[in-house]
Amino acid sequence: MGRFKEYETYDGIGLAELVAKGDVSAEELLDEAIERTEARNPQLNAIVIKNYDDARKQIRDGLPDGPFKGVPFLLKDLHLLLKGTVTSYGSAAWDGYVADHNSTLTDRYLKAGLVVFGKTNSPELGLAGTTEPRLYGATRNPWNLEHSPGGSSGGAAAAVAAGILPVANASDGGGSIRIPAAACGLFGLKPTRGRTPMGPDRGEGWGGQSISHVVSRSVRDSAALLDATTGAEPGDPYAPPHQPRPFLKEVGAPTGTLRIAVNAKRPDGTLPDPDVVKAIDQAARQLADLGHHVEEAAPPLDPAALGEHQASIIGANVALALEQRAQELGRDLTRNDVENVTWLIAEAAKGRSSIDYAKGSLFMHQMGRLMGRFMTDYDVYLSPVLGTPPPKLGTIDMMTEDVATYLGNLTRIMPYTAIFNMTGQPSMSMPLYWAEDGLPVGTMFTARFGDDATLLRLAAQLEAAHPWADRRPAL
Repeated sequence: MGRFKEYETYDGIGLAELVAKGDVSAEELLDEAIERTEARNPQLNAIVIKNYDDARKQIRDGLPDGPFKGVPFLLKDLHLLLKGTVTSYGSAAWDGYVADHNSTLTDRYLKAGLVVFGKTNSPELGLAGTTEPRLYGATRNPWNLEHSPGGSSGGAAAAVAAGILPVANASDGGGSIRIPAAACGLFGLKPTRGRTPMGPDRGEGWGGQSISHVVSRSVRDSAALLDATTGAEPGDPYAPPHQPRPFLKEVGAPTGTLRIAVNAKRPDGTLPDPDVVKAIDQAARQLADLGHHVEEAAPPLDPAALGEHQASIIGANVALALEQRAQELGRDLTRNDVENVTWLIAEAAKGRSSIDYAKGSLFMHQMGRLMGRFMTDYDVYLSPVLGTPPPKLGTIDMMTEDVATYLGNLTRIMPYTAIFNMTGQPSMSMPLYWAEDGLPVGTMFTARFGDDATLLRLAAQLEAAHPWADRRPAL
């Protein structure tokens, strides 16, 4: 690689410290990121939009003195806008769409000093737990190129896992930070609802289920970027719960003895893949060894109702997105404009009523109450992220006509994460286990609504006791 051969040994905060001391320049860091992109991305297809010239101009114009000044960064190709650049939402229907303004979160990333040099692959409209859009093609998992890196932030996770950069933007409406973090051996925190802004164009995503943050190699990068981006903007429908001190100060702070509930079973009561059970059992032992109180317990969930009401809310939002894009284009969209599953979701939404949407919203709030009661007895809930190790590419195919098999695969592989999008609780995936074939298997920890701090303290404790940063895929 380039002159700064130690680039990949640093996290984002570490790189920013080098820039601040004058040991390396922002230009040199960008060169390292670009060189790795050109060398490794052809194998991965993680970065689908390259804004190298814009990034160089950003540096020439002067970077703010933020906590990540000079650190290379990637935005996800979904919703997050950067003025003058393309956001395609992973869809042919939006191919070539150029933003005329920044998203609020983009402005906060720029204010933090991050240098945005491209966008990462996403499934169409973020609708899949894998990243295989028809528009750009499949992103491959750096740990095994035949397998999925997860989704919908699969491009971001693949780029970070491959060492192209230490941290990248991601978003999570049903598991889309935690799933790719699990599949790629990274840390991924979905913050509490409202922690990061969605303006100026939206107040919420998928009825309050979606939120943006990052996937990262270190816990402290995630904490520091949450500090840099959290906070309501004028007109937001949600205000983030009060956090008395910076999240970065929670990293390394004492956890105390935590009461932790553990459950490996899917919501339908079936056991996941044996490697997933092993990952949960190992994590439970590690927590007990650290002095925490761990016991088997699980909230009572109705998986059929979960699926039904999630479909009502997401379906209505997908149908609205297609309608808005048709208005922008000045023509009706056809089935050929989008992928099969996207079209079927939108068509199914047209058969539901406004009452169905209200029922879905009510169900979400009931789930919040249910989990709120369950969490009065526990500080943290430990469960799997996925029901299997990362699946092979093609297993979850949004161009399929076989909807029954598609839904069956989702139920088998990805049944755990969406409940915490409904409840709005903070939830994180940690890379604590690798299967014998070398694929990572993530472990999910969820805390009470608003208690992101407990998760970050626990994450830092586990990171110190069972470090993973030096474990890299052999690209």
